Amino acid sequence: MMERNRTTKVALLAGALAFVAAACGSDGESRTRTSDVVRPSPSPIQGPLVDPDDIVSGGPPPDGIPPIDEPVFLEPDDVRFLVPQEPVIAVEVNGVAKAYPIRILMWHEIVNDDFDGVPVVVTYCPLCNTGIAFLRPTIDGELLDFGTSGKLYHSNLVMYDRQTNSYWPQALGLAVVGPLLGERLEFVPARILSWVDWREAHPDGLVLSTETGHRRDYGSNPYAGYEDTDRPFLFSGDPDPRLPATEHVLGVAGTETIAFPYSELERLSSGGLTVIHRLVGGRLLAVFWKAGTVSALDAPQIPASADVGAAAAYLPEIGNRQLTFVVREGQIVDEQTGSAWTIAGEATEGPMRGHRLEVAIAIDSFWFDWAAFHPDTAIFRAA
Repeated sequence: MMERNRTTKVALLAGALAFVAAACGSDGESRTRTSDVVRPSPSPIQGPLVDPDDIVSGGPPPDGIPPIDEPVFLEPDDVRFLVPQEPVIAVEVNGVAKAYPIRILMWHEIVNDDFDGVPVVVTYCPLCNTGIAFLRPTIDGELLDFGTSGKLYHSNLVMYDRQTNSYWPQALGLAVVGPLLGERLEFVPARILSWVDWREAHPDGLVLSTETGHRRDYGSNPYAGYEDTDRPFLFSGDPDPRLPATEHVLGVAGTETIAFPYSELERLSSGGLTVIHRLVGGRLLAVFWKAGTVSALDAPQIPASADVGAAAAYLPEIGNRQLTFVVREGQIVDEQTGSAWTIAGEATEGPMRGHRLEVAIAIDSFWFDWAAFHPDTAIFRAA
């Protein structure tokens, strides 16, 4: 009964988090402004939102996995340490596009960053394969910055803010213990794409450098073989049996919650490409999948890892014009104009060339963790 109550509590919390509308407009320019970064509404909640006993030590002390507080960036042409198929976390805010190589993030997990005046925290939990970005709010005159607490909740990274020492599970973006109890962070669209696909979409973007101020073996995978585990690290209970524990899924949550399994997207693919149109919570989404992105959590060296592909969700419209996408002759094209589109949501050929789709809030995750935070999630299956 206790386990059921805990699951119900998590379901209520997750259901309360309506993922925010994407930050990118139809022309690819962010609508997020400095003035949008405001103090969240006060919370009337008393007492922790989760059982503190379920927040367990992952081993390292606070900031034992050191966040990057002064990130250094390179122009794409100056990057020599990535191979084309390596995964990067793609974030675009305030018209600035940045790539955060997972070979770096898996050693640091948190980057406290700024996008031309908009404070953002970019996070990656290697135990869950979740790359998530949030706006960093100013509360009581203090801009929050985040560190790694050394704790886990459902095997998920628990962040803490250095201003109040409140605990924030990454997957929720919600303060569950501490002075900021009940405060929520605003999600910013983040996608896991291959380095080559991101670079082609953003030749003028910025790439996180390995000059982090720390000595780490960037490119090696300290979690070798984790891709195939059926017992996730420090995960209590049994993973949801509907999919393998470490199945890659793209999850969308809100008034409706659904997971798109990579295995299903790959099964439906033609020439390494898939497009799915699906109403989620009354809003039509287009989910793109493309082969050619390797896992960061498979082989001892990331470039040698298995190809799992990349998936992203978009609003299939430009202005007031609805678009329908199909895979045709090795390309994603829209049926209305015949323009060709990339996995990054950019039209590269045809009448729509130069336009970009609005990115929807969707989270890459291992299945076990998505299901733990969203136990009532549906699973996409083709008819």
